[in-house]
Amino acid sequence: MNRIYLDHNATTAVDPAVLDAMLPYFSTAFGNASSIHTFGQRARAAVETAREQVAALLNARPQEIVFTSGGTESDNHAIFGVALHSFTSPTSSTSSTSPHVIATTIEHEAVFNTCQALEKQGVAVTYLPVNREGLIHLDDLRRALRPETVLITVMHANNELGSIQPLAEIGRIAAEADVYFHSDAVQSAGKIPIDVKALQLDLLSVSGHKFYAPKGIGVLFIKSGTRLRQFLYGGHHQRGFRPGTENVAGIVGLGKAAELARLSLEKDAARISRLRDTLEQGILARVPDSRVNAASAPRTPNTSNILFPGLEGEALVIALDLKGLACSTGAACSSGAVEPSHVLTAIGLSASDARASIRFSLGRQTTESEINVALDLVPAAVSHLRKLSPTYLKPAAIS
Repeated sequence: MNRIYLDHNATTAVDPAVLDAMLPYFSTAFGNASSIHTFGQRARAAVETAREQVAALLNARPQEIVFTSGGTESDNHAIFGVALHSFTSPTSSTSSTSPHVIATTIEHEAVFNTCQALEKQGVAVTYLPVNREGLIHLDDLRRALRPETVLITVMHANNELGSIQPLAEIGRIAAEADVYFHSDAVQSAGKIPIDVKALQLDLLSVSGHKFYAPKGIGVLFIKSGTRLRQFLYGGHHQRGFRPGTENVAGIVGLGKAAELARLSLEKDAARISRLRDTLEQGILARVPDSRVNAASAPRTPNTSNILFPGLEGEALVIALDLKGLACSTGAACSSGAVEPSHVLTAIGLSASDARASIRFSLGRQTTESEINVALDLVPAAVSHLRKLSPTYLKPAAIS
């Protein structure tokens, strides 16, 4: 069976060119990047090259790039770092009051749960609602600002819907209010252009395994001058922002993936979006009552979240997997969760409709022939499951 993978938002295969770039740093070039001998200096040079490659993808300065273990660590470092610094900074205007953070109701758990942890430490958090397309209202953001607001954290692209938030406008609001601005760009980096200067970002989180680098490596962009409370304690690696021996092979892989993304982003986005549109249009034409969630929003080119009323999404995922097609009910981090997706209920879906929604996410390796096969498999599986469903309202019989 030729298996089809349409779950690239969960993770991607390491690109062959990325793997080739990494291999020497597991064997012949195994040095510690902090060592002063030749082995160490070769590793150091590779790390700094990767830093430049990532900076070029984001239009940042190399010294503003800090390598982490992934998006979750980057999100935690950014949010805790800003919020808790305001408690300890003797020059902070909010040092005598509890700091305030603004997030959204559709953030990834890496942000959402971090904000909830902050609330337990006395930090006030406002969660902005979103419309049916998964987008915040800028007026809500303006109204949420307080004198003690220290951070706005709004994800760039949603992991389940693909909806792209208006970061440029949010950045202007944050700059006017003199508030730090962080974005979780785990689902946008390598898929759509990111310019941290134009977006007026102070902090940005990236995870390598979402765009063909290995798992366990990520980036936190920290704009020069941004003041953060220290998150980890140890040596003086990465200017003290992230102590610990660098994962040289992973960093090299991430750098190469960033370079590949920068060079092929426009071409990849155009091809993948065409395939995504073909998939959506074909499913809507062949599956009665189906609809695309957040269809009118600006979306990442690879993501489609489709509602199939009258069935359980997990049952459809399993049925399709048995036929050789991998997709998802939503965030991989939430697999097996009893509760419906907080993202889908936030855009107004009922619990049953949220559970009946499936995410298809395409990638660089996705082919037209695979989409054509999917357009046979999905309608057949939905039809079969609906026949078994006690909740799907079949058309009334003609007398």
